[in-house]
Parts: sequence; structure tokens; C-alpha cells
Amino acid sequence: MAVRQCEVRGATEESVAFGRAARELELKPREFELAVRLGAVRTVASGPGRRRRVSRTEIERHRSADGFPEGLRSRLWVVGTAEGAELMGISPARFGRLARGGCFAPVRFYVNRYRAVVWHYLAADLVDFADRNPELLTGRTPSLLRTALEEHEDRRGRSWRARRLDQLLAQTDDPWERAAVTASVLSPEDLAVGVPDQNERAYVTGLRPALVPARSDAMAAHEVIESVILAEDPDEIEWHRHRLTAALAQARAVRPAPAPDVATGPMPSPAVPVTGTEVHAGTEAVAGAAAEAATTLAAPVRPRGLWDWLRRRT
Repeated sequence: MAVRQCEVRGATEESVAFGRAARELELKPREFELAVRLGAVRTVASGPGRRRRVSRTEIERHRSADGFPEGLRSRLWVVGTAEGAELMGISPARFGRLARGGCFAPVRFYVNRYRAVVWHYLAADLVDFADRNPELLTGRTPSLLRTALEEHEDRRGRSWRARRLDQLLAQTDDPWERAAVTASVLSPEDLAVGVPDQNERAYVTGLRPALVPARSDAMAAHEVIESVILAEDPDEIEWHRHRLTAALAQARAVRPAPAPDVATGPMPSPAVPVTGTEVHAGTEAVAGAAAEAATTLAAPVRPRGLWDWLRRRT
């Protein structure tokens, strides 16, 4: 026990909490949160409850890189439809068709005052797509894209879910936690089909991460948020059930789910907001995040160095 305590204390001394890491990396809270979600800033588990922290080595890796901090902030620049279309040199209408067709995945979203979903994209993703697919930026919409739009009117939610699950799966090696990540996009009814054992289902439900940050004022948009978080198309639901079945088989091979008296109790559904400010699963609250939340309704801030970077690439 003493050795274990020393190991935990040593890990804590060699890493810092998220708030301090954000300050040392000269990132705003929302920039830091996105950096963690994307894996641009790697985290380590430390202490009880597998809390995440940032190692001193990781901080020094970024601080010693050329162009710090603008280089790091440029990689985290997010844009909406209008600015994304400007970056790619296309009309907002064409940008919307490409986005709805699943040509590039959104990195985050928010629900505006009219209860409409507003998507944000990584600027770097859009530039990469434009570089690789110049034929999609001009002329008539290709037949394959038209077919995709006819079969699935809007694939942005599906693309976002796939990206978000990949982010969360990269944060854990625990087989039951990985099963819970996959289960987080299934409704209670679909989860019951995928996990028929009641004890296992309660354990998986308790481990499910929140896919989006919850805010105290989000209850009015509950249904809209749920429509983004939960898979709705039958083929997507079937795909996630298949992945969940495989994940459960791996988890059972490692250890059984705990007995009901020690199993983790059910947690709120990922779509249900809780009081206060919460961050995406796998991350810890960042100092000042509550004040930063108001910026979700504002236009993304353009990092100073990214236009030069884009010009060099194009």
C-alpha cells in the first residue's frame, strides 16, 4: 500500500491538473478541452477515480515546439459553415451539401436559441479535404454524393458520433469502459436489446461517458441534443449493437461484471443535462469553463497564424 501511495504521489508531482495545464499551454478553456478530446494534448490517469492530468513531459513537448503557442492554437481552430466555405473557396450552399453528405466530420456542435443544431468543423480538416478532393469543389454535384444525400438526408450527426466514440475509446484500455463507450449512443430500448443481462446493463450504464458537456440551461434543448447523441438510423444502430456485442465478449473474458451490490449505479443518460458545468467524458473541469461557455454562441476566433499556414499549403 505504501508503495502504491508513493507511485500515485509521484505521478501527481510529475503531472498537473487541467486548469494549470491550460494556462501553461496558453490555451483558453474551450481550446484546451478540444485539444484533449482530439488527442493533441495527451493525458494520463492519476489518483482515485482515474482522474486525468497532463504530464510535465507533454507540456514541455508543446512549449518547446516551433511556433508555440500559435502552432498549437491553429490546429484547434474551429469554423462554422460560412467561414468553412470561405476557407475552401466554395459557396455556403455547396459546403452544406458536402457536410450533410458526410464528406468531413464535425468536431462539435451547439443548440442555438431557435433550437437548431449549429455544427463546427476543424479548419485543418476542411483544408485537407479540399486539397485531396478538388473535383468536389466545382461543377455539378457528383452522383455518388447525390445518392448519399438521397439515402441519408444529413450524415453530420452520424459523422460526429463516430468521431466522438473514437476519441473516447482512445482514452481507455479497460474492456468494460470501452463497451460503455459504444453503448453511449444507444437508446435505453436499443441498449436493452444489446445487453439483455440486467446486471451487465446496469454496470455498462453506470460507466457510460457523457458525449457532450451539460449546461444548466440545456434542458430546453434536451430533445435536440438527444437527436444528435443517439443513433437513429437502423443500419447505424445495428452497427453499434454489433460493436457492443464484440466489446462485451472481450470484457467478459477479462472479468465478469460486478455483483449488483458493488456495481456502479446507473448514471444519467448522456443526453440529460446536470446542474453546473461539465466537460466531455475523459476530461476534468477546467478553471473558468463556466465563463467560457458563453462563447459557444459566438463566432470562432481565428488564430493569427493560420491564414499564413493555409496560404503556404495552397
